[in-house]
Amino acid sequence: MDTLGAVAFARELIDIDSTTGLEQAAGEWLVRQLERRGYRVERQPVAGRRFNVFARDETPVVVLSTHFDCVPPFFPSSEREGKLYGRGACDAKGILAAQVAAADRLRASGERRVGLLFVVGEERGSEGAAAANAQPAGSTFLINGEPTDNRLGVATRGILRLRLTARGRAAHSAAPEQGESAIDALIDALMQMRTLRWPEDPELGRTFYSIGTIEGGIAPNVISPSASAEVMFRIVGSADEVLRIAERLQPRVTVEEVLRVPIVRLHTVPGLPSAVFPFTTDVPLLDRWGTPLLFGPGSFLVAHTAEEHVRIDELGAAIDAYQRIAASLIAAPRA
Repeated sequence: MDTLGAVAFARELIDIDSTTGLEQAAGEWLVRQLERRGYRVERQPVAGRRFNVFARDETPVVVLSTHFDCVPPFFPSSEREGKLYGRGACDAKGILAAQVAAADRLRASGERRVGLLFVVGEERGSEGAAAANAQPAGSTFLINGEPTDNRLGVATRGILRLRLTARGRAAHSAAPEQGESAIDALIDALMQMRTLRWPEDPELGRTFYSIGTIEGGIAPNVISPSASAEVMFRIVGSADEVLRIAERLQPRVTVEEVLRVPIVRLHTVPGLPSAVFPFTTDVPLLDRWGTPLLFGPGSFLVAHTAEEHVRIDELGAAIDAYQRIAASLIAAPRA
């Protein structure tokens, strides 16, 4: 598959809405495409009718992997000014197309020890990766695809997601002294968060967070009896340390852990540019698939936006790089 073939492959896949939870149709399309190429293709059940797709010839030494779910809202593919647009263009359907093209080239050269693993649910908790990790393929290396501007990842941040909940007492808003506002308590706690000192790392930088959702109250004329917020921390060290600091917000709010993913230090290959990335990937949940690498075309800065795109020349360069990285890993001496 050349670059134009990869773009056509990516566009067909982008045009299938696979917003997280709706991946089945895209999964079936991938199964058909990979079976036509002669792979042994396996559906790995995840939840309901959703499944991961794993394709191989022989037992793989290297597995190329990414996800095929996307964030909302869906929008179809288009091309203009040398760029491929659409939901998933860089995160991560363009990446997936480049990985399939690289595997095609390796197979054409006689190398059949490369597998392909495409998972669901990465954008909302990585349940596809967790399911895949329960049935590893015996591979030595996993090259995970995320938009890294065609640089190898040296390390990625982890995440700690917390739910902050405040409890109050409802009352008529004409007599606020008769109640206790949960919304006021939650706001006070969120303001206090700005004063706390969060951990730092010389390589990964400082811990930062975003307040993703806020809910509370029952009516404009009622003192709010309850309120909550979900906060996503991008951590650079121990999740337990961040949690201990967040617990200083008590008793204004209760602090409940929702999800944690550790930071990851990654394998690199000489001769390719590398960088540290502030996002989190499926890699920590695929630790039974081999030593991890992280690489892909496109920028995470345009992922999840209304202008999501990948440069077509960068997509072509990624095909070459995936092929070169995989070949070097297969050729490397192993204990």
